Amino acid sequence: MKTVVDSGHALGAGLALIRSEFQVPAAFPSEIVQAAEEAAARTPAEHVDRTSLPFVTLDPASSTDLDQAFWIEQSGSDLLLYYAIADVGWFVDDGGVIDAEAWRRGGTLYLPDGKASLYPPVLSERAASLLPQGPRPAILLLVRIHADGGVRLDGVERALIRSRAKLAYDSVKAADLPREFGELARRIQYAEAQRGSARVDPPEQEVSTRPGGGFELAFRPRLESEANNASLSLAANLAVADALQSHATGLFRVMAEPDEKAVTRLRLSAQALKVDWPASMTLKVFERTLSPHDPQQAAVMMAIRRAGPGASYAPYRAGVTPWHAAMAATYAHATAPLRRLADRYVLRAVLEVANGRPVPAVVSEAFEELPAVMARADALAGKIERAVIDLAETLLLSGKEAERFAAVVTDVDERGAKVQLCDLPVTARLAASGLSPGQSVRLQLGDVDTGRRSLSFSLA
Repeated sequence: MKTVVDSGHALGAGLALIRSEFQVPAAFPSEIVQAAEEAAARTPAEHVDRTSLPFVTLDPASSTDLDQAFWIEQSGSDLLLYYAIADVGWFVDDGGVIDAEAWRRGGTLYLPDGKASLYPPVLSERAASLLPQGPRPAILLLVRIHADGGVRLDGVERALIRSRAKLAYDSVKAADLPREFGELARRIQYAEAQRGSARVDPPEQEVSTRPGGGFELAFRPRLESEANNASLSLAANLAVADALQSHATGLFRVMAEPDEKAVTRLRLSAQALKVDWPASMTLKVFERTLSPHDPQQAAVMMAIRRAGPGASYAPYRAGVTPWHAAMAATYAHATAPLRRLADRYVLRAVLEVANGRPVPAVVSEAFEELPAVMARADALAGKIERAVIDLAETLLLSGKEAERFAAVVTDVDERGAKVQLCDLPVTARLAASGLSPGQSVRLQLGDVDTGRRSLSFSLA
């Protein structure tokens, strides 16, 4: 769960209700587990031996579903990224029971106390995961990164790889990584800035118990190792997207710019949180000034993440350039097939086109059907994330009934007003009329219902 961390298990009872309400699967049916166990025993037969390359993985310490392993080499002024992606497609038969269940789920669902995986753990956390216990089948992407951060896909193959180490974000040292790791990330981040990317990665919020009772929400900024690791995935996804678009096929991640109304709401949220946003500064420029190490600015980053129009998937269409506004580029999802259904098909397509072969009909047909399937999965994940945030906010304010809070109105509609608290990263709805966006108000907290994850405010 990238939004809320519950290290002290304060959310336990509420999370159980969320799992029940949203029908989060608790396990896989026995016939699917059996099929996965049989698939896990398969011996890779179409994979080139690349076990001599010293791959490593870099993830949260507790992760066992490892999608990516990498190695980096210098090539003149360029860098070569050997990016191995879990070849889950090797284990999953088209139309089989594992495949059918993956289409029903669409993606892995994450909650602070665990996950509901896209594939059975015998695959996603063992046979298909790029763990260091032994050789693993992978789709190996060879990505060339130029000095200016431009990327190009130089090759794709099925390969056997062996990870040398399972590295963790919070303990990795520079000596553990390829020496070009930081330089590669710098190049990708430079290219993002040059093209006007507006990718926002807000920090996690961690629920913790106060020594004197009650709860608090504290931001945990992303570590440098996390941000740099994300640059590797971004480079690969951009290179894959370009290759697919140039071969007139593919499935792309697209997103429009936030509309004027959304930007106005964000300006008011920044105002409420006392974060300066000059009137002449665009949202894209403003986003790049925000620091996740400042709690108020981190709260604005969260507001930006929630305010966007949302990304979706779109298949290739002749004469159309798929565009992701936040990335300021044509972009695809290819690097997390253990967690997203669409990635498995994108990888299958790029493997074929990179080797001069036609894309199988089953993949082209999937590109037409996947947008609806992934939209449903993304919507469910979004509802669960919002429910977890609501739960954390009710715990934060539990015991503060009748207290007063400063807030700013960010939007009004027929149901009342939306407000941003000035001193806490909490947004709420207020059943009151006659208010206008930008108005400062004093609120009194009424009921706090952790079961329903609801807060009741009134004008003080």
